Amino acid sequence: MQAKILIVEDEPAIADTIQYALETEGFVPVAAPTAQEALELIDADGIDLIILDIGLPDINGFELCKQIRQKNPLPIIFLTARNEEIDRVVGLEIGGDDYVVKPFSPRELTARVKAVLRRTQPSHHATAYPPAAWTVDATRRRISYFGTILELSRTEFKLLQAFIRGPGQVFTRDQLMASVWDEPEASMDRTVDAHIKNLRAKLKAVKPDLDPIVTHRGTGYALKEKLE
Repeated sequence: MQAKILIVEDEPAIADTIQYALETEGFVPVAAPTAQEALELIDADGIDLIILDIGLPDINGFELCKQIRQKNPLPIIFLTARNEEIDRVVGLEIGGDDYVVKPFSPRELTARVKAVLRRTQPSHHATAYPPAAWTVDATRRRISYFGTILELSRTEFKLLQAFIRGPGQVFTRDQLMASVWDEPEASMDRTVDAHIKNLRAKLKAVKPDLDPIVTHRGTGYALKEKLE
């Protein structure tokens, strides 16, 4: 299936250039000139990656990234005319996956899109979970693990949902805080660790011989792509 790329860029000439480059490489691009339109497209689902301009007409791209991360772990590549180191650092710390500075080469941008997708998308042929291992009911905020409904707090639900959406993807603690907590700046690394510990205990209560959450020391956490 072709990856669907959302281009959030208010300058039509730049958006058209990106769209053409992505189409040439077999992607399906859609464009949104404002943050509000971008959020509507994301809510409609089907988006695989976002190319996000920082200088949007309604809100700052960094703020839009924070809003997206509250609900969705979609990979984000920042696009900006600013080349300040602090901007790159802030963009990556709040959940961006890569950073491209204008003026840019369309070929380089599409190469970065491919690289981020390879890094963040699950390898479907390698996933060995049976179909019923995870069942997510977002409306009722419930997750079943091998047929057993887990008793989860709101935060535990959002954490596990993020993992299930991207098996194999390594989430840093900062990414998890940005996407799960309403006020990530008020949270700390050990808060994430404590919730992961609780999640593991609840999963082990269902399947004592399995530990599907992997710790990547110095980086973060991921959901295993295979059952061992």
